[in-house]
Amino acid sequence: MAVCARLCGVGQSRRCRRRQRQNQQDQGSDSEMDEDEEERIVGHRQADVGVGGGCGGLESDVPTAGPSDACEYGSGHANCVSCLDRTSTGPPHPQSLADLPPELLVEILSLLPGTALPNVALVCKKFKQIANTETIWRRRCTEEFGMKEDLQKMEVGGVSSRDLYVKLLHPYRHILGLWQPDIGPYGGLLNVVVDGLFIIGWMYLPPHDPRVEDPMRRRPLFRIHMLEREKATVECMYGHKGPHKGDIQTVKKDEFSTKCNQTDHHRMPGGRQEEFRTWLEEEWGRTLEEIFHEHMQELILMKFIYTSQYDNCLTYRRIYLPPFMPSDLLQPGLFKGTYGSHGLEIVMLSFHETSARATKLTGDPNVPAGQLTLDVDLSRPMVLPDLEQQRNIEELSRLVLGVHEQVQREAQEQQAMSNSATTRGAAEGACGGDCAAEGAEADGCRPAFSNTNNPPEAQPFVLPLGVMARNEVYPRTCRKCFYGTGLIAGHGFTSPERTPGLFVLFDEDHFGFIWLELKSFSLYSRLTDQLAHAHAPNMERFEAMLHIMQSWTS
Repeated sequence: MAVCARLCGVGQSRRCRRRQRQNQQDQGSDSEMDEDEEERIVGHRQADVGVGGGCGGLESDVPTAGPSDACEYGSGHANCVSCLDRTSTGPPHPQSLADLPPELLVEILSLLPGTALPNVALVCKKFKQIANTETIWRRRCTEEFGMKEDLQKMEVGGVSSRDLYVKLLHPYRHILGLWQPDIGPYGGLLNVVVDGLFIIGWMYLPPHDPRVEDPMRRRPLFRIHMLEREKATVECMYGHKGPHKGDIQTVKKDEFSTKCNQTDHHRMPGGRQEEFRTWLEEEWGRTLEEIFHEHMQELILMKFIYTSQYDNCLTYRRIYLPPFMPSDLLQPGLFKGTYGSHGLEIVMLSFHETSARATKLTGDPNVPAGQLTLDVDLSRPMVLPDLEQQRNIEELSRLVLGVHEQVQREAQEQQAMSNSATTRGAAEGACGGDCAAEGAEADGCRPAFSNTNNPPEAQPFVLPLGVMARNEVYPRTCRKCFYGTGLIAGHGFTSPERTPGLFVLFDEDHFGFIWLELKSFSLYSRLTDQLAHAHAPNMERFEAMLHIMQSWTS
């Protein structure tokens, strides 16, 4: 009972006094009972004993009959006496949830979600006391939000686990997960997580170009904490002067915005020039003098001017990681890849029946974030020639363009069939089902693309001469190759078109794409960061998200 008193504040002596008063009242009421009431109680006792097999039945708080009365319905006289003696001195069996010991109630309420505990506290004073037990809220913080810190040390500091849940974790639970900031064509990747006693929004940045194998870089944009017990505090982390006042507003479902209330913390003493040099060092890992390509200098300066407009207010839209299906070619997820003068960008690889798609999470002025950068037809595998022929760009172009022309012919045939569907439907109605059968047979005669040569498990691979690559070091063997198309466009996403190319699968964590028209090669490497609260509930929800993403920048 000492444990009971510590857990919920209900002491041993208090409960004992309540039981003594109840027993005294019961004894007083026994003396005043009439014979009809005694017969009714005895009848209930007989039913309980019959169901429970003697002494094992549930006992109630109503007064018990004497031993001579109890012997009329039971087994032997001695057994009845011993049974009643045991039951009268021991604690009563619980008739309801409120009769359970507090330590059991603590364990039961710990299994409920935190949102249900306030309703439980409305039942009675005892439930209210137990529902406020720190053990329960500590477990809710751990199981619902993955907190692994020693919450007991935090409680010593004056912030209870209940306050942490009620004032911080639960009110801001809707912003946990993956988000894409609305920064025009550049996009981005934000992961909001519970980090220690904070909720932190981490912006993920690709490694410096062209080191695609390096880990992602992280930068905190905002944080929410309970360092003050009264309420949760939002702070902006942008700039170089430390945390300062910020605000978070929920715009609508799956969308929120952040605002900085002290933008002077973002400014540097040296003005815009110092801010640009610092930004360039963080973004590209070099100075402007070290970038000799004039076009790249223009792109870098343009990005700095554009993104610096969003340093005081940003809007974020929720995104999901693609779900994994057993039939997928490899584990879907996020990859970082090379995009020429635009540097490294983040794409999301997902699988949709017979196609693989890579969607940009970060973009550039030509092809913005949210657009489908790669579309791979998994029903059209390709076998590479020997290494000597692979070095010839003309030979690779001949193979890929041959498949591309076949795809275009099939698309034109399908379009023609679609246009004549109304006329054909009328003709089928006139001639009956025979014409329909003939039409179906004719459609079945058109063979789909097939490759009779099964590609080996590992094929030697080398880039053709004349194909530009940001990475001189790339895998020299590949598992499979497929025909695909890549999206290219002019500045401002003008005149977008899909051009043929070769998708090369190296291993579970690397793939590449050869852009034939651009004569360039992009190498992609998987993000290995563990992103919490990020997976899509189902494939339908994920595909709806992709459709919405493309509409943002179309």
